[in-house]
Amino acid sequence: MTRGRFHGTGGSKLRVAPRFLASGLDRRQRTLAGLITVVGIGVGLALTRAELERRMTRARQARDRKFVLAREESLADGLQRMALGQLDLAIELLERQNGDDDERTIHETRKAIKRLRALLRLLRSEIGQPQFKSNNRALREINRRLAGARDAQVMLATLRALLEREEKQFRSRKPVRGLLARLQSAREDTLTQPTITGEGRDAIVGELLAVRALLAEIELQKRGFALLGDDLERIYRKGRRSMRTAKRTDDSEVMHEWRKHVKDLRYAAEMLTRESPGKDKDATRIGRVARQANRLGELLGQEHDLALLGECVEQHADLFVAHKRTRKRLRKLIDSRRRRLRRRALALGERLYRRKPRAFSRAVRKSFDRS
Repeated sequence: MTRGRFHGTGGSKLRVAPRFLASGLDRRQRTLAGLITVVGIGVGLALTRAELERRMTRARQARDRKFVLAREESLADGLQRMALGQLDLAIELLERQNGDDDERTIHETRKAIKRLRALLRLLRSEIGQPQFKSNNRALREINRRLAGARDAQVMLATLRALLEREEKQFRSRKPVRGLLARLQSAREDTLTQPTITGEGRDAIVGELLAVRALLAEIELQKRGFALLGDDLERIYRKGRRSMRTAKRTDDSEVMHEWRKHVKDLRYAAEMLTRESPGKDKDATRIGRVARQANRLGELLGQEHDLALLGECVEQHADLFVAHKRTRKRLRKLIDSRRRRLRRRALALGERLYRRKPRAFSRAVRKSFDRS
């Protein structure tokens, strides 16, 4: 088997060391296991075993899907576990999807896939450019198919949040009430018309299973921080360059592109954070990077939502034909809020990206080696 590459034999499971299986049992589970020998036989014993197996399965799932390294886990084992865990989470969410839970399910599925794509970027050098491109493209297309469900909800929530700040100024104005009503109607339509049908869902699940089969067979050649090659540095450099571009323009697409790189950095830092009971993970350099990138991503996300809301106002210009002053004031409020968020984002970005990429990578490696 070629090391450091995908192999599509399919269906393989990630091999987990016995010590990790044992760590999934808490005191109550060990007590329950002991009771199996004394409770009795027949139905009582079968039910006790079933309950123990259920708890062990849930404990293993929770452990496998944690997006941090376990205390004694190697980086190679941890990254593969996280990759399969996020895929399993996405597949499970889609398989149990129903109409009442559609929006939340889609949102959580897309988040799991975004984490997985960030993980692939962190291992791009190790797995090879062709395999990275093909898998990343497949996952990107899946997320695009799932994206439409949240648009109306995001616009409605953004407008409501904006109006809460300026309730006296806009709440009673007819065109604004009309815009709220249209967005609410669009929101309700998404609830009655699921983003994907049963057939579409099965197709996506099949594609995710194919990616999982490939990832399950990966054999990472390098160990330790060397496994990342220059990929962490590349992720940081792209975010730093995007920030510099964002400083020269207020274009919403430029800010949105920066946000993507910030999210990649956040997820990379989270994957490199070591789970350590009793210690504050934010006290480490890696933990602080994850926290700052998360906050920066939130600011950029709010700015992007407001930019989309501004476009939405223009798309519903017919509501403002007889109320041009209201439209102008609403757009001014949106733009003013965007500028404030942009200033805060750039200030935080300057702190997060203050180091040169190579110096940043070295600093993170030192923090990782001490964890």
